Amino acid sequence: MAIRGVIPSNLKRSTVFVFVGLLTILQLCLAAPSSELVLLKVDRRIDLTSHIVRVVTSLKVENTGLGTTSEVLLAFPPDQIENLAYLKAAALEGKGKNKVSIPLKVSPSQSEDAPGGIVLFSISLARALKKGESVTIEVLSVLTHSVKPFPEEISQAQTQLVLYRDSAYFLSPYLVKVQTATIKTPSPRIESYSKVDPTKLVDTELKYGPYENLAAFSFSPFIVHFEDNQPFAVVKELVREIEISHWGNVQITENYHLFHGGARIKGGFSRIEYQARPNARGASSFKSLVARLPPRAHSVYYRDEIGNISTSHFRADSRKVRNAIF
Repeated sequence: MAIRGVIPSNLKRSTVFVFVGLLTILQLCLAAPSSELVLLKVDRRIDLTSHIVRVVTSLKVENTGLGTTSEVLLAFPPDQIENLAYLKAAALEGKGKNKVSIPLKVSPSQSEDAPGGIVLFSISLARALKKGESVTIEVLSVLTHSVKPFPEEISQAQTQLVLYRDSAYFLSPYLVKVQTATIKTPSPRIESYSKVDPTKLVDTELKYGPYENLAAFSFSPFIVHFEDNQPFAVVKELVREIEISHWGNVQITENYHLFHGGARIKGGFSRIEYQARPNARGASSFKSLVARLPPRAHSVYYRDEIGNISTSHFRADSRKVRNAIF
């Protein structure tokens, strides 16, 4: 496995950046979709413990109209659509140990009711909702390149600080009765955050809400500025070659163009300082790379542009092979 461009990137201790949150609450009072759906309860959990953002949203949807409906619409602002890497939905039925998750189809919506570049997706329900009926849906969305280093350049001695932007209100084409949003950060060091009352910060969790009776397409932006010293591993290009022999053996060669997507290093890099104090002189740099391979993988080799990599830890069990490259 050839890995290119693994260069330690160091991060910053911030010169004090204060965000004075003058937040404009945008109420886009435009026509909602024709089906008279109401979100009785929305609970969002935004996981920022990695540079890949994972958002789990629980929606309790009720049909208050006279007819039936077989779809629920999701809304995403333009900046999130650009970074949306994965989206799935499931209906939750039952309680406790008897709770089951039923996968639902998600597809782009052709609706033209959304304002301001907002993109809609349609969730197809397993069974149509009649008047007065409700369903609980869990949505997972994964966003890349949404956590930004700020400042963008740091010295080797600085830690890495990053920014994340979103809305305290759940963007939806429906009326939302009650909603909350919880943001989980990798570190309790939060430099600043926007307040959209009620707002509560406890250790590494920032909670917005509860908010009640918000109109369709309500939006209230927030910014969180926090420390994150994890390396931002980004694969710019991956080429995989698979060779199958006449004897049934399979050889797989993977070539990665890998780079650090976090803050760029400012000034020179000292290998001596890095080896002496890696947690203080390059806190957010790559210290190792881990590959999880199939259980029967063997004869593994790896190299970079310089040549063969001899420092590694190869471990195997009945379920997987774990190969750490240092």
